[in-house]
Amino acid sequence: MKSIHILIITLTFALHANANGISDTTKSTPVTAENADQYSPYQHAKAFSTEASYTGDIVTNMMGGIKTGIVYLGMANLKVGFDTQNAKLWKGGQFFINGAVTHGQSPTENLVGDFQAVSNIDAGDHIYIHELWYQQRFSRFEIIFGLQDLNIEFAASDNGGSFINSSFGIPSLISDNIPAPIFPLTALGITTKIHFTDNLSLAAAIYDGCPTAFEHNVYNTNWHLCTEDGSLILGELGWKTNVFQLPGTYKAGYYFHSGLKDTDPETGEITEVFDNNYGLYFIADQTIWEKADSHQSIGVFAQLALSPADINNHHYYLGGGVNYFGISKKQPEDAIGLAVACAGFNKSYKKNETTFEAYYKKQLGENFSIQPDLQYVIHPGGTDEILPNALVGILRFSLDF
Repeated sequence: MKSIHILIITLTFALHANANGISDTTKSTPVTAENADQYSPYQHAKAFSTEASYTGDIVTNMMGGIKTGIVYLGMANLKVGFDTQNAKLWKGGQFFINGAVTHGQSPTENLVGDFQAVSNIDAGDHIYIHELWYQQRFSRFEIIFGLQDLNIEFAASDNGGSFINSSFGIPSLISDNIPAPIFPLTALGITTKIHFTDNLSLAAAIYDGCPTAFEHNVYNTNWHLCTEDGSLILGELGWKTNVFQLPGTYKAGYYFHSGLKDTDPETGEITEVFDNNYGLYFIADQTIWEKADSHQSIGVFAQLALSPADINNHHYYLGGGVNYFGISKKQPEDAIGLAVACAGFNKSYKKNETTFEAYYKKQLGENFSIQPDLQYVIHPGGTDEILPNALVGILRFSLDF
């Protein structure tokens, strides 16, 4: 009942905001640190831009896993941007805030028991600030500082983002081996990016090494920097190219965590949680077919992440898939996709976890879509407690205001 109440309140607020002209209904692409300057402030020469959205997942575990059953979970976002150039203050500046509400039961914890998380909006019941940053652009150089989600800039696949399983958004190795500032918990950091050419760029960032948990940081406003948290450093080289006149993007990245320490609240004793940790990743997105003068195209993606097996249980990740966008002229916004993700563990675990996912996304009007999704999880969790293979069905719906 609590989830239903939150859902009703969220939808009522979003509809009220839309009715009063707060949101921009002409744009459905989410605002990110990378595209914020292309969003409505630049398109419509407005200083302020806003976007509200709601995503809901009805998740059914039909067999295997922990138990069969059904749960509901959802996420609402309200994003506000302020463009300093359109406000006639100074060139290249952008302020951005993203507030989030997540609610509902976790399908991973309650039904499936999987490691990679079947839903990428699984976060518990929270109301919080997800992002709060300032970006400044100087010709081919940009800098962002503030509360950030590293997955906006790093280790992201455009084609992988169409899927619902969390691993296709960011390789599970990165989100598991280090306390990375990604959804739902973000951290303070500085991100820089230099565009050597229109097709070659280098991004680098440093973040607080341990986002503060919701138990001690209810609204994600309790920010602090301390030596015990360590620091997380990332670098990513991005290359855009054309293969047989078809666009592709290729990324190679590296991360390093300086280590994490914990303080006993009763004794004050400091213990080491882990020492230095690091890893590599590679992301490829490539269009392999597109029809001229139409929205139809086929895109593929591949993910690879590696880390030392002697200090990480999860030491490799492999993922990849294919999307068919614009199924027909009458359905230019519809898409179907098929993908597979494998989380590889060392000898302390018995089995690798492999997930297959297939989806069909149907656009119903400008601001509403539904996405039936099917996932088959082999060896959920990969631990000594062997769970039966799980078959999971998801019905996702998305509203953009």
